[in-house]
Amino acid sequence: MTARQSLSSWKKLTQLAQQKKSQHMNTLFAQDSERFAKFSVELPKMLLDYSKNLIDSETMATLFELAKETHVADWREKMFAGEKINKTENRAVLHTALRGSNEKSLTVDGENVSEHVEAQWQKMEAFVNKVRQGHWLGYSGKRITDIVNIGVGGSNLGPQMVTEALKHYSDNSVNVHYVSNVDGAQIVEILRPLDPEKVLFIVSSKTFTTTETMMNAGTAMKWLTASSFDETAVGKHFVAVTANKENAMNFGIEAKNIFGMWDWVGGRFSLWSAIGLPIALDLGFDQFKALLDGAHEMDEHFVNAPFEQNMPVIMAMLSVWNTTFLGSQSQAILPYDQTLHMLTAYLQQAEMESNGKSVNWHGEAVNYATVPSIWGELGINGQHAFYQYLHQSNNVVPADFIGSVASVTPVKGHHETLMSNFFAQTQALMTGVNEEQVRADLKAKGRTDAYIDMVAPHKVHKGNRPTNTILLKRIDPATLGNLIAMYEHKIFVQGIVLQICSFDQWGVELGKGLAANIQKELASDQISAEHDCSTMSLLNYYQAAK
Repeated sequence: MTARQSLSSWKKLTQLAQQKKSQHMNTLFAQDSERFAKFSVELPKMLLDYSKNLIDSETMATLFELAKETHVADWREKMFAGEKINKTENRAVLHTALRGSNEKSLTVDGENVSEHVEAQWQKMEAFVNKVRQGHWLGYSGKRITDIVNIGVGGSNLGPQMVTEALKHYSDNSVNVHYVSNVDGAQIVEILRPLDPEKVLFIVSSKTFTTTETMMNAGTAMKWLTASSFDETAVGKHFVAVTANKENAMNFGIEAKNIFGMWDWVGGRFSLWSAIGLPIALDLGFDQFKALLDGAHEMDEHFVNAPFEQNMPVIMAMLSVWNTTFLGSQSQAILPYDQTLHMLTAYLQQAEMESNGKSVNWHGEAVNYATVPSIWGELGINGQHAFYQYLHQSNNVVPADFIGSVASVTPVKGHHETLMSNFFAQTQALMTGVNEEQVRADLKAKGRTDAYIDMVAPHKVHKGNRPTNTILLKRIDPATLGNLIAMYEHKIFVQGIVLQICSFDQWGVELGKGLAANIQKELASDQISAEHDCSTMSLLNYYQAAK
């Protein structure tokens, strides 16, 4: 038994989970007409309804007690104070310092973080204005019309998700493109229609050693110099975002064109930093600042609200409840807003890379589930694809439904149709329909008894499928900042409660190391005998078939 499992709240939740598995949400709603009021939180920019979970007041009180027994509030204070809570890498976790006001001085390792962040903002703003206003010119004297961001993981997913979500706020001063896949098909497709004289590349890599990013950056540089016949053109067409300034300069990027990162910002939490340059270039720095301010607003709520009204804490504890205690193995993220079509992929990385671990802070194996697998799709698309599974499979998949009150592109009747599905699906997943109801409905439609006997079992929906409903006022920079920061803090709380190191990602490193060795073998046509027979045979087949 781990230290967590010995806590009184953990033991009680284990007992409550066994009781709740035999209950149905329909009964809980029938017993309490005030259920929505008890299990919802409203903030200025969004509403969270979590009443459609298999919970009651006792369950929630015990979950909040678990948060208190695991000292979530103390760890939250340590994070915001800049203590090195990333223990395996001996680093602070301070993405929160990148947004909102820097009136408070914050020092880490003797350096004033607030001053560094303010200086970075000023450099970013000056650069963004220069590019957007046409004062940054390419090697032939033409203004920049296209930005190509080269990065992978957190250096790509966050900025791309945000620019896609907020594209309606862009004035199209520049066109922003993203390259992340080392498959040459992507960069070729992106570069084909572009004019090298008018393109600015942003190479985003914390270490400036990431294989995929450096391969794509090298290809971009060759494409540029093939057009300009002048290697000095790189200075006018390449900037970098990195913590490794030396590597960026060795690559050929001028020192003045390098934007810094810090080791206290993890890649998947870095869109608030200079990694967000493509966002600021697309929207303008004022809109980028509004995104930061929206995240800061959620930071303030997370720090100040009691657990019972604290949206990130509630979301985290519900995930722990559904996954660790009730046994759900996956969770769906289901946005009902076209602008959020990349949100699921972004949250997939944020949560699974953070908490997909099987040892605790002390390196001891845990025997409880930590993070569910995250998956999903835009709601309407999903309804005609995998909602069958959500409604009738034996596997219960908790889901977050995310929608907006007002559309950023109102077309008569469309948003009402979209949102009618949004509300209906959470209701259907909760209530279901039993065989008696199915039979009565078919009888009323004049179906024969033989037909009813044959079809009725197939039309039964058990219901009792947990969902959270997140209703945003409107998708805009501040609201999106709110939403992203809420999920970031949810992930943090989950990690603390489950005693997981949320801010490292050692599981990513093994495959990368093996790939580097195999890449050398493929280049030299000398396959090592040290591989297992499957891998060695696959490599030999690949080489022979080329």
